[in-house]
Amino acid sequence: MGEETERADAYSDLDFFVVVRAGAKPGYLAHLDWLAAAHPLAWAFRNTEDGYKAVMADGLLCEFAVFDPHELAGIPYAPGRWVWRQEGAGAMLAGVEAQARVPLPKVRDDDWLVGEALSNLLVGMLRYRRGERLAAMRMVQVYALDRVLEWIDRHEVPTVGVRRDPFNADRRFEMRHPHHMADLARWAPGIDGTPQAALALLAQLESMAALPAVVTQHVRALAR
Repeated sequence: MGEETERADAYSDLDFFVVVRAGAKPGYLAHLDWLAAAHPLAWAFRNTEDGYKAVMADGLLCEFAVFDPHELAGIPYAPGRWVWRQEGAGAMLAGVEAQARVPLPKVRDDDWLVGEALSNLLVGMLRYRRGERLAAMRMVQVYALDRVLEWIDRHEVPTVGVRRDPFNADRRFEMRHPHHMADLARWAPGIDGTPQAALALLAQLESMAALPAVVTQHVRALAR
C-alpha cells in the first residue's frame, strides 16, 4: 500500500497490490474469499485484467490488483510499504521495492500549454453556441482547465509537505495551491456556467502569457 498514511481519513479508500506466488494469480482473481475473510464484501466487479473494485459491508471502497512478482517490473507504481507478507517471502520479493517506477509527467512547454488551453476555450464556446452543452463543458472545464492546472503546478510553489499525485494532477490541487480555491469555483462552475468558466480561464491565461487578440476577442464574443 501507499506510504502516505498521514492523509488517511474517514473518506479514504484502500488502494493496494496483492503479490502472490507465481502461478497463483488466477485463483486470487477468480475467488475473493481471501478478501472477504478480512471483512464481508457487499459488491465487487473486475475493472481491469489484473484487479477489482470492491465495496465492503461497512462501505469501505477497495481498489486492488493482483500480480506475480515478475510482473511488477513492467508496470508503473509509486513506492509503497508492505502491510503483510508471508514469512520467508523475502527472497521471492527481493528488489521489488527498487523496481517501483513512478510515471514521469509529460514534458510540454509553456507555449503548448497556453495554446492548447486557448484553442480548447474557442472550440468549447463554438460548441456551446451550437447547443452542444455537454461537449462544451468538457472542452472548457476539463480540457482547458487541465492545461491551466498543469501550468500552475509547473510555475507556482506548492504548499510545503503536500505531494502531487503522479497519476492524477487533480488530486489535492486545493491543498497544493490553496490561494486558487476561489478560482476553482469560477473555472469549474458546472454545465450551466460554461461561458463564465471560459471567461475566467481566459483571464487566467492572459496572466500567464501574451495571447493573440483576434482569438481572445472571439472567445469573449462567444461567451457573452
